[in-house]
Amino acid sequence: MVTSKVSAPSEAPVRARGSVRLRLARSGAPGRLDGGWWPRSHDVALETIALADHFPSRFGRIVRVELSSHDWESAHHDLAAAGSRVAVDVLPAAERHIARLTMSDRTVLSLLVVPPGFSPDQGEEALLAAATSGNAHSAADLLEEVTDGPDIDPEDRWIDGDESWSRPGAVPSPLPTPTHAITRGT
Repeated sequence: MVTSKVSAPSEAPVRARGSVRLRLARSGAPGRLDGGWWPRSHDVALETIALADHFPSRFGRIVRVELSSHDWESAHHDLAAAGSRVAVDVLPAAERHIARLTMSDRTVLSLLVVPPGFSPDQGEEALLAAATSGNAHSAADLLEEVTDGPDIDPEDRWIDGDESWSRPGAVPSPLPTPTHAITRGT
């Protein structure tokens, strides 16, 4: 349930611009997720305000954020960010590690929420996988793969079992790419 409490921007600690750990898929890229967000804490107000204040402007303004209660330690509120109101709601309990953002143009983006306690390698790998075109994993399955698998691929490719995705500009692997791999275009 949403409370009517609105936190003024001055109530939350100020973060340096660009301190939000976020990776987004190309516009219109096929995949279950539109990218990943790696908050630095479990504080809903602090992290949601930082996300709204630093989200890439080409997507418009965030007007609503739906979050999994599993990922956060405090109650959800409606917040003031960058001078505008952001409604914060709770997703159904079955949806874990997801942030669903409604933008000012009514576009809805689904982001993986990477747990703040992940190691740098795990966090970067999770962000890469979430933003990779063709990713069909649920958020929970993706995080399980990241924590069970080896650290980030130095060639900036995400490999899951017998499938591989790579991003533009990545160094080609000396290993043969499976014929059924989905390769991200430029």
